Amino acid sequence: MAEETSRRRFLQGAGAAAALSALPGPVLAQGRGRPPNILFIMADDLGYADLSVYGRRDYRTLVLDRLAADGLLMTQGYSNSAVCSPTRVALITGRYHQRLAVGMPEPIRGPELDPVSLPAEQATLPGLLRAAGYRTALVGKWHMGWPPEHGPLRHGYDSFFGVASGAVDHFTHREQRTIGGRIGLFDGESAVDRDGYVTDLLAARAVDEIRTATAARRPFMLSLHFTAPHWPWQGPGDSASSASITNLNHLDGGSLETFGEMVRSMDEAIGRVLAELERQDAARDTIVVFTSDNGGERFSDTWPLRGQKGDLLEGGIRVPLIVRWPAAIGAGQRSDQVMVSMDWLPTLLAAAGAPTNPAYPPDGENLLDVLRGAAPVRPRKLFWRFRARDQAAARDGDWKYLRIGEQEQLYDLARDPRERANLKDREAAVFARLKADWAAWNAQMLPYPPMPAAPAPAG
Repeated sequence: MAEETSRRRFLQGAGAAAALSALPGPVLAQGRGRPPNILFIMADDLGYADLSVYGRRDYRTLVLDRLAADGLLMTQGYSNSAVCSPTRVALITGRYHQRLAVGMPEPIRGPELDPVSLPAEQATLPGLLRAAGYRTALVGKWHMGWPPEHGPLRHGYDSFFGVASGAVDHFTHREQRTIGGRIGLFDGESAVDRDGYVTDLLAARAVDEIRTATAARRPFMLSLHFTAPHWPWQGPGDSASSASITNLNHLDGGSLETFGEMVRSMDEAIGRVLAELERQDAARDTIVVFTSDNGGERFSDTWPLRGQKGDLLEGGIRVPLIVRWPAAIGAGQRSDQVMVSMDWLPTLLAAAGAPTNPAYPPDGENLLDVLRGAAPVRPRKLFWRFRARDQAAARDGDWKYLRIGEQEQLYDLARDPRERANLKDREAAVFARLKADWAAWNAQMLPYPPMPAAPAPAG
């Protein structure tokens, strides 16, 4: 087993090592001669306006509002998919998830129904950073295969503590509320039973990871992927609710108040993690990214956008996106740069001075200079598809082509972010071009497999 693990690590890092000398150097931590640390924080099912800095009115997210004030708030951040596991595939690979079989389920439902995983040889962001000398850790949700054979430790992470599946009870940490329900919380490659609200458990482990990495005097990449505010809707004081939840996918449960408690709890947990960066004198030299894996659920606020998780309307794919890096990004910045999940692999590798693997070229773009304010906003062309309701979308500059079933639309997002004025007939040439561009892109992607025998729950 050890020999096979070493072989996988070599395959992931070989291309990186070969090209390293040809790449520009990292953005060095000032006065310390090493590349920046990376803390990538991702919420689960958080909508575009679910932070008060983005417009939420019924509660405040003081920590994340402060993070935005100290760095860069982006107004046009996107997820690769309208549900979670495909977005996570795109984030870790830097590629359209439709290029990989593991990205086809929308989302992955479980090892019995969707026995797919990342290919062992696939280059990943943590693997490439590890080859460049980083210590890598995932604390939180994985949802791209089940340990031990297909867990995070086989795909570039040195350590893992978190949830392997799409959802768990936030107190019992079980994947399903049935007799014999499987424990979904893992430490390394073993399922573990822990007491506590999962948001707090993840934050505590993240603090430990920062202490360990800084003591080792190595740059680190810490992926902190919360399960909040994904259903089941349970706030930190709702431990008794576990006894009454018979199905995690209880779409009739919850309330606006409970949702707010979950988001505020996550916000406070992030505050504890950021405070540890300060205690370790690492805040200035750490790139902190905060975003969501897809648009919001039923209690989310997506104003001024329409749609939610599961839609290719803007509310299903446009997400909050905040970047703080005091050594390179000034406070109080704001950007309209369009940026999507798969852009983070080339962008963060560039910050670290590490190469991509030429055998697995990313579809994402390196936007480091734009984030640092050293380059103007760059026009983007992006594509989406989603099996539910036969949805397709393409964005080119401010134009967006959208198809939902038989209905096709064209929107100017600069003037109409709510996607109300269909310009398909008025701008027939633009409509025809984007529709053809989407078809050409789709022809390069894997086709959908046959429909599953059982309906897939939201991821």
